[in-house]
Amino acid sequence: MDKELGLILFLMLFLCHKGNTHSQTSCPYKCHCFTSIQVLCADGGMSSLPRDVSSKVKDFIIMSSDLGYLFSHTLGESPQLTKLIFINNALRSIHSQSFEHLAELQELEISGNPGLEHLFLQTFSNQGNLTKLILNFNSLKTVLPGTFDSLKELKFLQMKGNIISDLPPFLFLNLHNLNVLDLSQNKLQGMRGETFSGLARLETLKMNNNLISNLTSDTFHNMTQLIELHLEANKISELADSIFFALTELKVLNLRGNLLTSFNDNVFGFTASNLKELNLKGNRLTKLSSLISLTSLSDLILSSNQLSSLPEDIFRNVTVLENLDLSENQLTSLPEMIFRNLFSIKAIHLNKNNLSRVDANLFEDQVLIQQLYLSDNQLETLPLGLLDTFAIQHTVRLHGNPWKCDCHMWYLHDWVLRNSQDIEMLDRMLCESPDFLRRRPVASIDKDQLVCRLSQGEMSDRSRCSQEASNDTVIIKCKVDKCSPLTVKVQFQEDDGSVKEHILKNEPEHSHCNNETTIESPVQ
Repeated sequence: MDKELGLILFLMLFLCHKGNTHSQTSCPYKCHCFTSIQVLCADGGMSSLPRDVSSKVKDFIIMSSDLGYLFSHTLGESPQLTKLIFINNALRSIHSQSFEHLAELQELEISGNPGLEHLFLQTFSNQGNLTKLILNFNSLKTVLPGTFDSLKELKFLQMKGNIISDLPPFLFLNLHNLNVLDLSQNKLQGMRGETFSGLARLETLKMNNNLISNLTSDTFHNMTQLIELHLEANKISELADSIFFALTELKVLNLRGNLLTSFNDNVFGFTASNLKELNLKGNRLTKLSSLISLTSLSDLILSSNQLSSLPEDIFRNVTVLENLDLSENQLTSLPEMIFRNLFSIKAIHLNKNNLSRVDANLFEDQVLIQQLYLSDNQLETLPLGLLDTFAIQHTVRLHGNPWKCDCHMWYLHDWVLRNSQDIEMLDRMLCESPDFLRRRPVASIDKDQLVCRLSQGEMSDRSRCSQEASNDTVIIKCKVDKCSPLTVKVQFQEDDGSVKEHILKNEPEHSHCNNETTIESPVQ
C-alpha cells in the first residue's frame, strides 16, 4: 500500500475508535459521521453507495468496500459535495456522467482499484472548480486526449502506480494552474514534444518510477514556470543538449535511478542559474564534464555511480554548494584543490569509494563543515593537519578503512582521542595492521604502541643501520653523515612485561665529526 494511503487509513481508523458524534439515525447505515459534514463508509460488504446521505455532508469518503461501479445517478442526490474520496475499493467502471452533478467538487480521489483500467472522455467535464485530482494505484492503461480539458483550476494531479505507457499530445494543454504533476510508477516509454505544451504555470512535475527511455528538447516546451522536475527510476540513458533549456525557473531536478553514463550542464543551455538541487544518484555515471552554469546549486547527489576520477575544476562555479554526496563510487583519489572556495559546504560524503590517500589541504576551505564521511575506503592513515580546519561541531565517519597503526598514525591517533565525541561508530574504527594490533579499535591503543618496525633492508635504506648478532651480543652499526644527529633506542622487555629502555644519541660537535658510530648492546 502506498505510504499516503496507509496514513489516511490509519487516521480514519483512529477516528473510528473515537466513536460517532451523531446519532445513528442521522448517519448512513454502516458509516461513521465524525461531524455533520464528514462521512466515512468503510465496510467490506458494501456494494453500493448509501442513499440517505445528509444534504449537509461536504466530505464523503468510501474505503475498502465491494463497490464495483459508479452509475450516472449514483451521486445525483449529493450536489453539495466538495471532497469525494474512493480508496481501496473494487471499482471496475465509472460512468462518464457519474460526477455530472458535482459542480462544487474541489477534491476527488479514486485510488487503489486494480480492476479500473480506463476513464471515459467526459468523466470530469463538469468539475471546473476541482483543484486536486488523485488517480493512484489503479490499472489505467491510457488517458484519452481531452480528459482534463475542463479542469482549468486544477493545481494537483497524481496518476502514479498505474500502467500508462503513453501520453497523448496536448493532454495537459488547458491545465494552466497546475502546480504538481506526478506520473511516477507507470510504464511510460517516451514523450512527444507536445505532451506538456501549455503548462505555463506548472510548478512540480513528478515522473519517477516510470519507464521513460528517451526525451527530446520539445518534451518540456513552454514550461517556463516549472519549479520541480522528477524523472527518477526511468530508463533515461542520454540527455540531449538544451533539453531543459526552457526551464528557466527550475529549482529541483531529480534524475535518480536512470541509465545515464555522463552528465554535462549543456543540457540546460545557459538557463540553469536557479537550480538548487540536482539528484543523479543510482545512474551509471563514469564522468562529469561540466557544472559551470549551476551557480546556485546547493545540493548535489552523485552517489551510487561509477565515477573513478573527477576534474580539479568540476566545482569551480558551484561556490554556494552546501551538501555534496559522492558516496558509493569508485574514486581512488581526489585533486588537491577540488573543493577550493566551497566555503558554504556543510556535508561531504565520500564513503564507500576506493580512496587510498587524500591530500593534507583537501578540506582547507571547509571550515563550516558539519558532516564528513570517509568510511569504507582504502585509507591507511591521514596526513598531518587534514582535519584541523573545521571550526564548528561536526560529525566524522572513519570506520571501514584498513588503518595501519604505526608511527605514521600519530596525528590521526591524537585527533581521534581529542575528538572522540564527534566520531560516529568509533568502536568500528579498527587497526588492520600490524598483526599484533589487528582488529583493535584505534581509540584503545596507546601512542607508544604506534611504532614503525623496519626490516634489516629497510634499516639499511632509511637509516643506513645494520645489525649483527654474536652469542649474547647484538651489534648495531649506523653510518651517519658528518655532523648529523642520530638517536638509537634499545629496549629490554622482561618476562613480566616490564620494559627497560636505553637511549644513545649521537650529537657531534662541528670540530669532532665521526663518519661512523658503533653502538654495542648486550642482550640479556
